[in-house]
Amino acid sequence: MLNIAIIGTGNISGSHIAAYLSFPKRCKITHLVDIYPEKADQKNLEFKLDAKVFDSHKKILDDPSIDLVSICTPPFVHAEIAIDFLKAGKNVIVEKPMAASLQECDAMINAAKKSGKVFSPIAQNRFRDPIMTLKKTLDSGLIGKVVHAQIDSYWWRGHCYYDLWWRGTWEKEGGGCTLNHAVHHIDMLGWMLGRPSEVSAILSNASHDNAEVEDISIAAMKYDAGPQCAKGSLAQVTSSVIHHGEEQQLIFQGEKARISAPWKVYASVSKPNGFPEENIALEKKLDAFVKKQPKLKYIAHTGQIDNVLTAIEKKKDWLIKGEDGRLTIELITSIYKAGAEGKTIKLPIKKTDPFYTVEGIKSGVPHFYKKSASVKELAGNITTGSDYNGKVVKKQINRGGK
Repeated sequence: MLNIAIIGTGNISGSHIAAYLSFPKRCKITHLVDIYPEKADQKNLEFKLDAKVFDSHKKILDDPSIDLVSICTPPFVHAEIAIDFLKAGKNVIVEKPMAASLQECDAMINAAKKSGKVFSPIAQNRFRDPIMTLKKTLDSGLIGKVVHAQIDSYWWRGHCYYDLWWRGTWEKEGGGCTLNHAVHHIDMLGWMLGRPSEVSAILSNASHDNAEVEDISIAAMKYDAGPQCAKGSLAQVTSSVIHHGEEQQLIFQGEKARISAPWKVYASVSKPNGFPEENIALEKKLDAFVKKQPKLKYIAHTGQIDNVLTAIEKKKDWLIKGEDGRLTIELITSIYKAGAEGKTIKLPIKKTDPFYTVEGIKSGVPHFYKKSASVKELAGNITTGSDYNGKVVKKQINRGGK
């Protein structure tokens, strides 16, 4: 039986708590921490946890009973808290985004290596059947090498969304929709295609004049030849909180066919005059490949937490490592750097680059507007993205937070 501590008890903590409660014979939530203890008390009541409540993570660092920590705080303290617990010999899961800079990512990865403990940044959408199947289909080589990817990370958030105390500033939120919403889809892109060689981008704020950060960005990424990509292949990534309907999709155009999540397939062959003719045989082959893929036993946060619990219990490897989270932050940082500097940039980002650090990012990016409100919490329902079967996931939340 593993004892679990939840650090930060805002909106996203409910997904972690519900996931842990799915495994009552394997783990128990014993500690809740929040700088507003009454929010932790509310989670205790809501989920009937009977956990001990604390107002600082530092008060439980030396507790030998804790085996695994889930960090669900705002991004600007992810690195500090994760490193503290790793140094204290605890296994750590940290919510997305992993950190606000590559410098912080590297410090977290180094702390994890020294501790020998499991460290896993959240990327729960890898644990969804449409996404896992899309990855397997790309890896199969059935569509040939990818020549173009279209990543639509479309979300919608009202003006008051950025009134929450930690949102809407480069200092505390670490960025806007590119870092805090499109992180899901940029993680999937990095997982499936790896690191691009060049990035161009535009950043803007079109609808939220109470926030310093962007509410839309559009990026173009160019890839060198590799296991998945043809030389010169491109990806276009739109990150937004101004798109009604929150339609989210990943489309990969291969040399032989087009596939996507939500699933859709189309394959073409060339007529003698160069115009397309549908390749029905390949479409059927791809559909058959997808249908024979086994379903995941657990999905989303529950799937990733099961993966981490298994790694701890059986001393096995786990799917999402610190290096995976770092690649995602590097891609996001490259969008900020390219957009802020108004030019195409080369990857990887070096440690000598100003955008390697939080301070460098804050001083280099545009501050679109001044944050004009700061409230302790926002109550109500939240949406947590697509299930990639054509539905938006909605959750009932009674109290505010991450």
